[in-house]
Amino acid sequence: MPLLPRWSRRLLAASLLMVPFTLLPVEAQTAPATEADMSLYTRIAAVNVCISRGASVEFDKAVGIAGETIAQVIQGVHGGLIKQVGTKPLTIEELRRGSVNSAVIGAVEICPKQVPADVVKKVQDAIKKQGSGAKPPAK
Repeated sequence: MPLLPRWSRRLLAASLLMVPFTLLPVEAQTAPATEADMSLYTRIAAVNVCISRGASVEFDKAVGIAGETIAQVIQGVHGGLIKQVGTKPLTIEELRRGSVNSAVIGAVEICPKQVPADVVKKVQDAIKKQGSGAKPPAK
């Protein structure tokens, strides 16, 4: 019998694919993350939250891990630069906050039953306010 279930081995293999990004020369890492990159990273973070929640990981921990993963990828691969945000690299703390928010929003879209009801409501309210032109409440 294998030590890890098949899905765990796949998850481990996928995470090991990220290792080469940390070995790239600095010049190759400074291209800003594009909108397509950010959409992919958000989707990855959201799926990570959904899988973690399905494995009974508490919500805050699942979101924190997913957010940290994406923040580290953006920092390592893109030098903290996100094309939609501007030309100034974001700090790791700024990346963490944004990545956690993206993970939560994505999880609400992908697996709302795995997200606490109060969080789903807050996200839906913020999206409605944003759509109406009103500013969402600050965290």
